[in-house]
Amino acid sequence: MKWQSKEELKQLLIELVEYPSVTYSKSEKDIVIRIYDWLHEASYFQQHPDYLNKIPLSDGREALMGLVKAEPETEDTVILLSHIDVVDTEGYGVFQDLAFSPNQLTTSLKQHQDALPQEARDDLSKGEWLFGRGTMDMKAGTAIHLSMIERALNGTFSGNVLILVVPDEEVNSQGMIESVKYLDDFQKQHNLAFQLCINSESAFRQHREDEQNYVYTGSLGKALPGFLCYGKETHVGEPFQGLNANFMLSVLNHKLELNTDFIEKVGEEVTPPPVSLMMRDLKEDYSVKTTVSAVAMYNILFMKQTVSNINAKLFSIMEEAKEDIENHLLKQYNQYQSVANLEGSSYQVSINVLTFSQLYDEAVKRHGEQYIHHKLEQINENSRLTERELTIQFVQELSKFCQHLAPMMVLFYSPPFYPAVTSNSRKVMNVVDEVQSAISSEGYDSKRKFYFNGISDLSFIGEQLNEEYDISLLAQNMPLQRFHGHYITKSNIAIPTVNVGPYGKVPHQWTERLELEYSFNVLPDILSSAIEKVFYES
Repeated sequence: MKWQSKEELKQLLIELVEYPSVTYSKSEKDIVIRIYDWLHEASYFQQHPDYLNKIPLSDGREALMGLVKAEPETEDTVILLSHIDVVDTEGYGVFQDLAFSPNQLTTSLKQHQDALPQEARDDLSKGEWLFGRGTMDMKAGTAIHLSMIERALNGTFSGNVLILVVPDEEVNSQGMIESVKYLDDFQKQHNLAFQLCINSESAFRQHREDEQNYVYTGSLGKALPGFLCYGKETHVGEPFQGLNANFMLSVLNHKLELNTDFIEKVGEEVTPPPVSLMMRDLKEDYSVKTTVSAVAMYNILFMKQTVSNINAKLFSIMEEAKEDIENHLLKQYNQYQSVANLEGSSYQVSINVLTFSQLYDEAVKRHGEQYIHHKLEQINENSRLTERELTIQFVQELSKFCQHLAPMMVLFYSPPFYPAVTSNSRKVMNVVDEVQSAISSEGYDSKRKFYFNGISDLSFIGEQLNEEYDISLLAQNMPLQRFHGHYITKSNIAIPTVNVGPYGKVPHQWTERLELEYSFNVLPDILSSAIEKVFYES
C-alpha cells in the first residue's frame, strides 16, 4: 500500500472506478473484496485479524470495517464512512463503454469536446479533472479514507481510526442500516468511544456557478411518499360512467410538483421542493378501457420537520386535489350535456381520501386479517420486485379488496426513509473551524452548512435533532415496514458527524468529474489534521 501522493491517490481512484459497482451488481461485491485484500496486506491486520471484517448483509452483499488502534491505548475513535456503489451509466450515451475507465474517457472527451457542455469543456482544458462514473460520488472519498488508514497504520494519530465502507447507498442504504447494528456490537467488544463520524462525499453545488467548498455537520432527511389513485373503469365511449385514474394522478401531480409549501428554511439553508420520482398507470395492456389505477412517488427533503408535519401537508394536498377533480368532472359533464343537447340528469362523484393505514383497516374489516396477510405474503414470496414495486403492489392489492371505496386516493410511504441529522456541539464546531482555517490557508473558499443536501448514510449514524421522528405514523403507513419490520430503524448509536469531502461536479450525470489538485494534494492533510483535532478535543 502507498496512497499518499496526488498521483498515488489518482491511481487508487482509477482502480476503484474500474470496478463497475452499480448498486446490486456483482462488482458491488467484488470491490469490497478488493479493498479487504488491500488492507489485509498490512502486517497490522494480519496480526489483528479480528480488526478487519467483511460484514455480511442479509441479502448476500458485504460491507467492510477495519480498525487501527493507537498507541498508547485509548477508547477515542473516529469513524471514516464511505460508500462504493454507484448509479448506472445509461446517460453516457456513446461514451458508456468508457464510463468506468477514467483515463480513457477523459482522453476521449478531449477528442470530442464539442459533445460537452461549455463548463465541462472549460474544466477539461485545465487538465486537473478526471471524468468517470463514481469519480466524485464517491470513490474519491473512499480513496482518501484508505489514505488515512495508511497514516493510522504508520502511527500518525493519537486515537483509533475505523474505516467503514458500505454498499447500497444509492438505493436503500441497506449497507449502512445493517452495519450500524454491527458497529454497536463492535464498539462494546473493543471498548471504543466513537467521537466523530467523518463522511467524505463531495460537496454539492448550490447553483451552476458555485465554486465554493462546503463543510457539513449533518445530512438532510428524506421521505418517499406515494399516492395510489384508484378510479372506476369504463369504456371510452362512456367516459362519465367512470373515473380515469390517470386524470386523478395528473391533478395531484400538478398540486405537489415543486410545491413551495414543503420548502423548509433553517438559517440560510433551504430544502428543494418536492419532485416526482415515479409517475405511471398500472394498466397492464392497451385497451379502450380507462385506467383504473395509477401511482406516483415523490422525493421530499427535510431538516427539522417531523413526519407528522409532512403527512398533514400531503393529506391536505389530496383534499385539494379531490375537490378540484370533482368540480372539473361536474363542469365537464354539464358542458357535455349542453353540447349534446341531452336532458339534464344528476351527476355526482365523490372521491375517498385515505392513508394506507385506513385502507388496511378497511380491508381487514371486510376480509379478515389472516386472509389479507396470506394474500400479501403470496405477492411477496412470488415476486422479485424492488422495494418500491413491492410497496405499490401491496397497496394496489388492498385497493382491489376495497373497491367499494372507489374512486379513492391512498397515501403511503416507501423505503428508503432517511432521518435528518446534524451536530452543533462545541467539539464539532472546533473541528469545523480547524478544517475551514486550513482550507482558507491553502487559498480556497469554504462555507459551513448544517445539512449535506445530497442525502447520505450519515442519517443512520448521526444525531437527530428531533427527539423522535414519528415512527408509529411512518410504520403504519409504510407497507413493507408493517409486514417486514426492518426498513425503519432506531439505532442505539448517535454519533456527531461532519462531511469533509473532495471537490467535484455533477454527480449522477455523464459529465461527473473530480478536481484533482484540491482533492488529492490539499484535502488529505486537512482531513488528517481534522482527525487529530478530534482526539485533541476529547
